[in-house]
Amino acid sequence: MRLADVKPSAVKAWTAKLKAGGAADSYVYALHCRLSQIMTDAVHDGVIARNPCSRRTSPGHGKQRPFVATMEQFWALHDALPEHLRQAVLLGGFAGLRVSEVCGLRVSDIDHMRGFINPAQQYPDDPLKTETSKTPIPIPAALALELANGADERTWVVETPLGKQVAPWMIDRAVREVRVRAGLPMGFRFHDCRHLYASLLIADGANVKVVQARLRHGSAKATLDTYTHLWPDTEESTRAAIGAAMTARADSLRTEEASLAC
Repeated sequence: MRLADVKPSAVKAWTAKLKAGGAADSYVYALHCRLSQIMTDAVHDGVIARNPCSRRTSPGHGKQRPFVATMEQFWALHDALPEHLRQAVLLGGFAGLRVSEVCGLRVSDIDHMRGFINPAQQYPDDPLKTETSKTPIPIPAALALELANGADERTWVVETPLGKQVAPWMIDRAVREVRVRAGLPMGFRFHDCRHLYASLLIADGANVKVVQARLRHGSAKATLDTYTHLWPDTEESTRAAIGAAMTARADSLRTEEASLAC
């Protein structure tokens, strides 16, 4: 079939056939994206008049729940990494920083006395993508003290043994090399430390707006789309709330009846 003969209906039929054959949603979505790129190039080259791939033909990309490490796995990862990269894991798991933010974080960006991390740039020295990303992150005294260890001798919070800025690929590679040894799955990435940070906040009772602010998400929807399943079961809390209201009503009626009887 020639590219010019490919119609939107054919694209939709193709993706539906892939899904019916057992292909994962994310895989079908990736194939559709690649086909769309090819068609866009064909339009640019004058081979076809328009791209048959669009939002109408795009399959759902599916969503996997984020992997949340246990604290035992997290500390095993921390201990398995080279010493000069261990603070990177602390920044991911206990402050929610992205790997590019970790690599761009300077010692001067941390207020050790007041307990704040002030993200100002990402690797190598590029501005952060949004103003929201610059939101200060409160940290406990224990983490501030850990990050202050040897800080007077460094420019970057995370440096190579030679005092050079660490690149994101160095951290990603180091995590890949030790993740299985730490009891983590093969697909574990540094970014998954950020999921641990979110889970700790939620487990401690933080509401969605607090978690959104700490993760520096652009909207509460982005937070809920990723972490809704980590909040406590809302069905039981709903039953408890309504049950309490009805119990209070029944108690009130009994009290009134008792008063009338007297």
